[in-house]
Amino acid sequence: MSPRNISSFTSIKLEAQTLRQSAIRMDAGQRFRDPYWYPEQDHRHVAVDLYVREQLLTPRSNTLHDAIEYAHKNSIENGLPDISVSPVNGKFLAMQAKLAHARNILEVGTLGGYGALWMASSHPEARITTIEIDENYKALAEEHFQKAGVEDRIKVVLGDAKSVLNQLRDEVQSGTREPFDFAFLDADKYNALLYFSLALDMMKPQSPLYFDNVVRQGGLADPKAAKKDLKLASMRELVEGVGKMDNVDAVVLQTVGDKSYDGFLFALKK
Repeated sequence: MSPRNISSFTSIKLEAQTLRQSAIRMDAGQRFRDPYWYPEQDHRHVAVDLYVREQLLTPRSNTLHDAIEYAHKNSIENGLPDISVSPVNGKFLAMQAKLAHARNILEVGTLGGYGALWMASSHPEARITTIEIDENYKALAEEHFQKAGVEDRIKVVLGDAKSVLNQLRDEVQSGTREPFDFAFLDADKYNALLYFSLALDMMKPQSPLYFDNVVRQGGLADPKAAKKDLKLASMRELVEGVGKMDNVDAVVLQTVGDKSYDGFLFALKK
């Protein structure tokens, strides 16, 4: 390995360490009570994500690039936990919405609006209904949407996800609201199957649903760990419950990157 490559490699390792330390400071230790969030990062995974971001996540590739970057930075500066999708997964999410020709998108878990902005970037006519339980997060997300110039395309509904999803489903089933053609579920992990089932009832046929943070450092496959971790138990209930449904087809994909090792469930309504 040349001296230049050694220097670059060392820099990447330091970047990974900085990311982890920053995450710890931001969350005041709360997230680290959960053993499946951010264990020691692998600098190789971080290096690839950084390289991909430099080469493929550019202003030239996305008209909302600067607004998305600002939303992430400003969310952290305002004390929000850094638990939104990573930049690389954000672009993947936007590309999935684009492939689905999604125009009416459902999101559960707004946080600072980072994921919603990625999905809004999928098409200028894409509209998002996103649910958030924290009024401070809602206010900050709406500030980000206004700064991005997409406040007319993203509606944040304040409230408990179970109650709001039931209300939205009633509206869809009564014909007063259009069914959704894409769903991104990234709220609390204790009611996963319920959120999925309610969202599924509101989807058009052949519409995709994306449920994030399912693999949880491989804990998904460990029934003993699930007995001690309600989030893991909920993820296993989700995967096993979806596997018994006749009106949906699904797969779980594992991921690595600057947010360590996790994965998501990706499903299509039949």
